[in-house]
Amino acid sequence: MRKLIVLGIVGLLAQLVDGSLGMAYGVTSSTLLLATGVAPAAASAAVHFSEIGTSLISGFSHHKLGNVDWRTVGILAVPGFVGAFAGATLLANVDGDSAKPWVAGLLLLLGGYVIWRFLALNGRRPRIKAHPSPLFLAPMGVVAGTMDAIGGGGWGPVGTTSLLSSGRLEPRKVIGSIDTSEFVVAVGGSLGFLFALGSQGILWGYAVALLAGGVVAAPIAAWLVSRIPATVLGVAAGGLIIVTNAKTILEAGGMAQTPVLLTCAALAALWIAGIAWAVQRYRAGLAVVEEELEPVPA
Repeated sequence: MRKLIVLGIVGLLAQLVDGSLGMAYGVTSSTLLLATGVAPAAASAAVHFSEIGTSLISGFSHHKLGNVDWRTVGILAVPGFVGAFAGATLLANVDGDSAKPWVAGLLLLLGGYVIWRFLALNGRRPRIKAHPSPLFLAPMGVVAGTMDAIGGGGWGPVGTTSLLSSGRLEPRKVIGSIDTSEFVVAVGGSLGFLFALGSQGILWGYAVALLAGGVVAAPIAAWLVSRIPATVLGVAAGGLIIVTNAKTILEAGGMAQTPVLLTCAALAALWIAGIAWAVQRYRAGLAVVEEELEPVPA
C-alpha cells in the first residue's frame, strides 16, 4: 500500500511537469519504476496504461483553455500510434535484465536533452512560421512513438522540443497538442504491451496509482502552462531522470555500492546547483523585463 501511495504522488508530480512542459511524465514515472526493480517492459506498460487516462484529462483541459492545434494533433496521432505499438512489441520480446541498462541509458539521454532544451530556450518565444507540414510531423510521430514505448517516455521530449525548435506553433499550443495526441500514442503502446505480455504481465495496481495522481494534476498543469518558469521545471525533471538512471547503469555495470553512491551524490549536488542556477537565471530575466517596462522620468 505504501508503494502505491508513493506511485500516486509520483504520478501527480510527473503530470504537473508534463502538463506544464509537454514532456517528462513517462520518463519520470518509468525511471522511478525501473529504480524499484520493475522490468522495463512492465514499467513502460504500466506507464502507458496510466497515460490513457492522464492524457485524456490533460487534453480536455488544454482544449478548454485553447491550447490545442487540432490539425497538428490529427496528423501526429496515427504515426504516433504505429510507432508506439511497434516499440512496445519490440521491448516486450527482449529479456528484461539485459534491456534495463539500455533503457536506463536512453532515459538518461532524454533527461539530458530535457535540461539542454529548456536551458537553450531560456523562456524565449520562437518566431512563429507556417503550420508544421505532414512531411515533418509524420516521421517525427513514428520516431517519438517508438522511443516512447521502448523508453517508457519519449513522446514529449522528442515531439515538444522538435515543434518548439521549429517555431511553427506558439509554445502553449505545442504543449497542448503534444499532450492531447499522447492519448492515441498511449493507446497504441498499451495495446502493443497487452498483446505481447498478456493481461497477467501488466502491473495494474501501479498503473492505477500513477493514473490517480496524474488525473488530479492534469487540469492544474494545463492552467499553469503559461504561468510557471519552464526552465526551472525542465532542469528539475531532467536532473531527477539523470541521477536515477545513472544509478541503474552503474549498478548494471558491476560497480561497487560505495562508488555508485558517491557518483550519485556528486550528480545530485550538480542537479541542485543547476536548479539554483536556473532559478537565479529566471529571476534575472524578470528583473530585466521589469527594468525595461519601468517608465522613464519626465
